[in-house]
Amino acid sequence: MNIYQQRLTLPEKKRGFHLITNEVLRAMPELAHIKTGMCQVFIQHTSASLTINENADPTVRKDFEMYFNKAVKENDPDYVHDYEGSDDMPAHLKAALLGSSVLIPIANGRLAFGTWQGIYFCEHRNHGGPRSLVITAWGV
Repeated sequence: MNIYQQRLTLPEKKRGFHLITNEVLRAMPELAHIKTGMCQVFIQHTSASLTINENADPTVRKDFEMYFNKAVKENDPDYVHDYEGSDDMPAHLKAALLGSSVLIPIANGRLAFGTWQGIYFCEHRNHGGPRSLVITAWGV
């Protein structure tokens, strides 16, 4: 079994849902050496998240942002954790709903996505700054 790990720092991105599949692939060229295995992408933050979804139509990402802003409102007076602004606690809740990692099978040196799938980086803060990812791939 081979195990590879790389770190990837994403530059600050505006709030929203961003397709990062190509950045992940560039950071992990070792995928080509794995015939059968798994790849985990993990984000080291509590106010941003990762998910897998539609990679072709950018309006899907816009609709994701609209939905999560409606589902998890800012400026709720019941929030206690608001030290960093009105987007602080909502960002943590959105990240908890979506999750901090994705796991993708590897087949013949490639991520085994479905036809229209890609990795989303979900920035839930107005000014989140650079974000750190750990990419780990293993297999034979």
